[in-house]
Amino acid sequence: MKPIWIVDDDESIRWVLEKALARENLATKSFANARDAIAALEFETPQVLVSDIRMPGTSGLELLQEVKAKLPGLPVIIITAFSDLDSAVAAFQGGAFEYLAKPFDIDKAVELIRRALDESLRETSIESGPSETPEILGQAPAMQEVFRAIGRLSQSNVTVLITGESGTGKELVARALHKHSPRAQQPFIALNTAAIPKDLLESELFGHERGAFTGAQTTRRGRFEQAENGTLFLDEIGDMPFDLQTRLLRVLSDGHFYRVGGHQPLKANVRVITATHQNLEQRVREGLFREDLYHRLNVIRLRLPSLRERREDIPILVRHFLVQSAKQLGVEAKRMSDAALQFLSGLDLPGNVRQLENLCNWITVMAPGQTVEVKDLPAELSQGQESAEGGFAAAPAQPLAGGLAGVGNGVVYDTAASDSGAASGWIGLLELRAASMLGSGQQEVMAVLGREFESALIRMALKHTHGRKNDAAVRLGIGRNTITRKIAELGIDGAKDD
Repeated sequence: MKPIWIVDDDESIRWVLEKALARENLATKSFANARDAIAALEFETPQVLVSDIRMPGTSGLELLQEVKAKLPGLPVIIITAFSDLDSAVAAFQGGAFEYLAKPFDIDKAVELIRRALDESLRETSIESGPSETPEILGQAPAMQEVFRAIGRLSQSNVTVLITGESGTGKELVARALHKHSPRAQQPFIALNTAAIPKDLLESELFGHERGAFTGAQTTRRGRFEQAENGTLFLDEIGDMPFDLQTRLLRVLSDGHFYRVGGHQPLKANVRVITATHQNLEQRVREGLFREDLYHRLNVIRLRLPSLRERREDIPILVRHFLVQSAKQLGVEAKRMSDAALQFLSGLDLPGNVRQLENLCNWITVMAPGQTVEVKDLPAELSQGQESAEGGFAAAPAQPLAGGLAGVGNGVVYDTAASDSGAASGWIGLLELRAASMLGSGQQEVMAVLGREFESALIRMALKHTHGRKNDAAVRLGIGRNTITRKIAELGIDGAKDD
């Protein structure tokens, strides 16, 4: 293990820290100024760096900037005067692991350095591991069984039914099955059957011929055609309308289907993978799901464990999601204290992995420091009031400027906030999306987001009017010609004249 570097122009502070760390059997190396430490970085690197913020010549913040440019994963602890709040904020903005206020308790200082050391060793372990992140993370025995099943099915074209609670990652498993199958170079097409209005789902699946219904101005390929030679993933299959179940059964039985309004049979060479969070056997008993289709789909059943059954994976998932969220927003990844990780590992998160990912997005935006403690988490978690949908609606335990608050299915800003310009609900999500796009250097952000906004509004309006575009135009408060033009420009399917 590399030594811990101490950079301080005060000899007494260097001496105290050296002796305290020596008692912990931790090697140290000291510097009286930042300039010498920067020069030493050309030949060696520390495991952790502890630096005073105010020193003659080069300051601790300048040293922090140099270190982060060369060693972005190195934990840096900044020593600052207790009253110097601006320096503490600047340290965090510069990527400091934590700051230590003078005068400090030596035992607390050693404890903080220990935490930074643990984080540094974890980072080193991650960096020395595989460079490519696996599509599914998990070391728990329950997940190892899933991985073994994917391996056994890798060279098969058999139909698979994936079951599990909402948020367990069923689509990720479907993608992994496709990626490791002989069809990997062919299309993977996913469709959530519960998200498509009943009147439009048949056309979405099988396509339609020109003139098949009002508004069908061109022939359209359905998802089966789009997935030709590849894999079609049908999520929430338990919600498929009963009459469409008959058509799906026919395709699975003889491999042929007709477009809506078509008379020419089309052959489907498609592997079908389905998923549901519902109890299909119960729906069969209730007459809501065809028994013959159930047996056709249930050739191989792959059950995904809930997060409650794989608690040992929570720390791995948290670190992964925090890094992922930080990259999307172009910020330094937050770190969880051991106590916070232990606390999260003991929670029953009903939204499973999706809820945990949402929580990590919340932490990235809302947690006040780089190192996240239990007190920094949403209040609902400690009160045991997390929602079944996996949302959070809590302000952080420590106040932030502007009165920010957040929720787990995105980030929402408290409408009471004034000087921060924060807004509520979908505005918060929009701001996150814009920040991500701007941070990645994407061009024409206004045009891209404008198209997405208009498309979402028109699609939802058509859903509520069952595809009738004139009614949708009235509901939206726009003209008939305008909605017709927008539908064409945005490539929206399923609209029809009243």
